[in-house]
Amino acid sequence: MYPDLFSIGPVPIRSYGLMLAVSFLVGVWYVSRMARRDGKSIDQFLAVAYILIIGGVVGARLSYVVLHLGEFVGKWGSTFNPFSSDHYGIAGLNMYGGVLLAALGTLLYCRLRRIPILDTLDYFTPTVGIGLGLTRIGCFLNGCCFGTPTDLPWGVMFPEHSIPYYAYPHQHIHPAQIYSSLYGVGLFLLLHFMMKRRKFAGQLLALLFMIEALFRFAIEYVRYYEDEMYFQVFGVQPTWNQVVSITLFAVGLIIYIVQSRRAAITKH
Repeated sequence: MYPDLFSIGPVPIRSYGLMLAVSFLVGVWYVSRMARRDGKSIDQFLAVAYILIIGGVVGARLSYVVLHLGEFVGKWGSTFNPFSSDHYGIAGLNMYGGVLLAALGTLLYCRLRRIPILDTLDYFTPTVGIGLGLTRIGCFLNGCCFGTPTDLPWGVMFPEHSIPYYAYPHQHIHPAQIYSSLYGVGLFLLLHFMMKRRKFAGQLLALLFMIEALFRFAIEYVRYYEDEMYFQVFGVQPTWNQVVSITLFAVGLIIYIVQSRRAAITKH
């Protein structure tokens, strides 16, 4: 566990923040390369990239704050500061909140500029895999987004005074961050492979939504969450992320069906 990799003077370079920054840079490079290959406007794609990055971080922070209001009572100044932890690096981001705000910002921009949104977002879908592959390594080094106890041989134990150790002292836990990182690599390879083979606009976005929904629903069973992330319904206790996953899958399925039918009609 290395929440701080090194320091530049008095400024610590935190593992999660560095991985997040690298994922943004690699993602922008990838989209620019793909857009240039297909003769698309680089400027428009860069503008969408900035909206996705800024909207993603702001939305992820806001959703975390909403779901963890008790942490901010009496210290509202840290509401927008994900670096406020003194010991564990960057903390307090919820992925789905970031996805929602980033998607809304992108939709608004594309409508104003009259840009085909589904075609545009298809180019960005592989970067989600890049982001997960890199940032979840940052989570592992940071000690956040950790798993639940396990007897499997690859279970890990975090050091004393870390958040995972505080939750599960002297216990081996699932390396949930590594599971997510490996999934991210696989997701990138699949969507990049599909980029040249897509049959209609929105196909990659729809696949991303459905695949991500299935994985996120499953990973929740081996990942630690605070009590406020669970709620009771029909005798079971799903997490809020699992509810979002079901919605995400439905949206992806609708996009896939509608767009594939439109493509079939156009061909005829």
